Amino acid sequence: MMRKKSIEEDLNGGTQNFFDMVRIGTGFVVAMGISSSLSAWDWVMSIDTHWFSTMFGWYMFSSWHVTGLATITLTVLLLKDKGYMQYVSDSHLHDLGKFMFAFSIFWTYVWFAQFLLIYYANMPEETIYFLERWEGHNKVYKAVEILNVFMNFFFPFLIMMTRDAKRTPIFLKICCFFVIVGHYLDFYQMIMPGTVGPHGGFGLVEFGTVILFASAFVYVVSTELTKASLVAKNHPLLEESLHHDI
Repeated sequence: MMRKKSIEEDLNGGTQNFFDMVRIGTGFVVAMGISSSLSAWDWVMSIDTHWFSTMFGWYMFSSWHVTGLATITLTVLLLKDKGYMQYVSDSHLHDLGKFMFAFSIFWTYVWFAQFLLIYYANMPEETIYFLERWEGHNKVYKAVEILNVFMNFFFPFLIMMTRDAKRTPIFLKICCFFVIVGHYLDFYQMIMPGTVGPHGGFGLVEFGTVILFASAFVYVVSTELTKASLVAKNHPLLEESLHHDI
């Protein structure tokens, strides 16, 4: 619906399609907030049947959100490398870097707060979720759990801390790589211990699934990008966006 309205705006101009997109986006925020939490509870938290977290919906949302930002940033950078979207300035990249930096910290906050609520409320029966990933199943998940924290917090935090790093494409690409791979590991840690237990590992199924979905994403996005202008030429805020400076 958003894409259709955006193309109509390119063709017809005016502000009606812009305000329609605002209304659609507002409704989607509400629908996303409800459906993402329900999906997180039903599809992932239910795997560990005797464990629950009141913050799990936020935890999953923060993971999706920062991964989405990393994917958007990486797509923009790759398009710029190919000669497209040259109007994207250092200030635009700076803002994308700030978003990744901020929401990687937000993910870490939720990740730690989820444990802190159990610790502070003194509920030892809830610690099984963390013990299973840290000490359980002959410690097959311990290394991934440590790597999960480093790739999703320490690396983005250290890489994106300075102003110049947020404006440097190579640092942004490195950060995007860490975030995307790190949150794959995050979902791996959420799902595998409760489903396959001590038989977890990385093989053809894990790598093949990633390659399949990544290839489908690249194909669909690159194909759709050829069907319309990359510039929303009749957007009422286009001039302000092009001259964005921070």
